Amino acid sequence: MKTVKEPAAKTAPKIARVALGNILVPTDFSPSADNALDYALTIARLYDSRIYLAHVLTPGAYAFVPPDAAVTTQGTLRQASEERLAEILISGRMRGIPHEVILEEGFLWPTIEKLLRKYEIDMVVVGTHGAKKVEKFFLGSGAEEIFRRAECPVMTVGPRFSGELARSAVWKNILFATDLEHPPERAAAYALSLAQEYQSHLTILNVLDRHVEPTGRDGAALRAELLAGLERAVPTATALWCEPEFEVRFGSPADEILRVAQDKNSDLIVMGAHAGGGLATHSRFPFISDFHPGG
Repeated sequence: MKTVKEPAAKTAPKIARVALGNILVPTDFSPSADNALDYALTIARLYDSRIYLAHVLTPGAYAFVPPDAAVTTQGTLRQASEERLAEILISGRMRGIPHEVILEEGFLWPTIEKLLRKYEIDMVVVGTHGAKKVEKFFLGSGAEEIFRRAECPVMTVGPRFSGELARSAVWKNILFATDLEHPPERAAAYALSLAQEYQSHLTILNVLDRHVEPTGRDGAALRAELLAGLERAVPTATALWCEPEFEVRFGSPADEILRVAQDKNSDLIVMGAHAGGGLATHSRFPFISDFHPGG
């Protein structure tokens, strides 16, 4: 008797997995930097990444010390930094993950830039203090330069996220904010890849920078055109493993992105820098922001 083989079950094609081989985590040993490290470790476990934990001793740390005491102060700060890095290693948090601890001296951005190139970094994960001026990173204006000049995506983690939340990060709701005039292809790849890994609900948002939403037939036509543009920007295969939700808003991009993130209970926002500018340093949500220097 001839047996008939059952047809093989169809499997949904997967979105190409982003490469996150090397992750740099600059630290100043603050609670926010500690949270950022936990998020980086979570991502590293998912993508089999190598973590580079780096602390930079900048000249500003002892700029106001009398010259005769500068050498002593520098040595003391270096010793203290070495001890703090050793504490992180001894804690065992990085056990099982390939990692390297780096202690450098110099001005912040040139030093970070050197590390990005030397270790072929794919992503930077950095903590924010959530100061009143939300555009400032925990390291001050120097780290703002990291965000603006780094040629790889930068993830920022605010102080409202506990270490426990960071260690068990499961992004059930991901918001991808895109500007159709400057489509951030690399940011889209991160959003789609992470949504696939976590089987997340994915919201894709475009905010048109207009103070007044157009009404009537013209307004409806514009909204339909923008929604169609968002749907075209998503690979067809995406619909086979999730049903992305498309949103079009009018107003301030920063305000609307945060409003939608709040409405959707977003666990993570992914965007190109054009979508929200300095929004990536806001302390309420973790962000992955992709900025193309000179773009």
